[in-house]
Amino acid sequence: MNQRPPLVEIAPAKINLALHVRAKRADGRHDLETVFAFCTDGDSLSGALADDLSLTVTGPFAAMLDDGADNLVHRAASALAAEARVGKGVRLTLDKRLPVASGIGGGSADAAAALRLCTRLWGCDPALAERIAPQLGSDVPACLLSMTARGEGAGDRLALVDAGVADTPVLLVNPRLPLSTAAVFGRWDGVDRGPLANWREGRNELEAPARALVPEIGAVLDWLGEQQGVELARISGSGATCFALFASEAARDRAAAACPQRWWHMASFLR
Repeated sequence: MNQRPPLVEIAPAKINLALHVRAKRADGRHDLETVFAFCTDGDSLSGALADDLSLTVTGPFAAMLDDGADNLVHRAASALAAEARVGKGVRLTLDKRLPVASGIGGGSADAAAALRLCTRLWGCDPALAERIAPQLGSDVPACLLSMTARGEGAGDRLALVDAGVADTPVLLVNPRLPLSTAAVFGRWDGVDRGPLANWREGRNELEAPARALVPEIGAVLDWLGEQQGVELARISGSGATCFALFASEAARDRAAAACPQRWWHMASFLR
């Protein structure tokens, strides 16, 4: 009997169109107001039924990840298996195309992709994945949804929104320097600058601390802002990846072709 081909889930890159930090909470996390958007491209996760759970990591950023039990993909699959009480395993392969610790939800998107894939493969109730997602990280619920949404609380209270960005050409640029989310929040000045209303008029309040830790972010943002056809350029999440929205695919592609070789970049569209 022929084996079924592996299932495949894309783990779309996440960007924060705007991000306002409102307060530090008693549990050490922060109250946020943000608008999440997702690219059509990202990491790729494939999986097939197996006797036990295993993970292999490939791709250009594989060397920066452990493929053991601490990997978020492994943790997500293990948590779902325990919650659903399935007597099956899964053989997972992650093609790691997005930079690690880069503000575009790579690990969270991978975990969410694992929840979606294993839900399909094992025939689980999708509500189980929704229950597990917040336990894996603040961005995992948004990445599980992978649709434009407003996030509040720690970013895990979600409401779908129409931000008017579907099919917008986007260019992501990272200076190839990892940046710790905890370190960036640790440098936040603690000032509440008000609620997030219109995301285009908003800002990312983690830009200043991120730039202080990785000054090359300033060079990336300056370069993006100088490109022809750019409509908006910001840092995503806690960095160090920055993004620019473009008026046309041709303008984005010209910028991508001119991107300095020392930086990683990805040309995509918003979903």
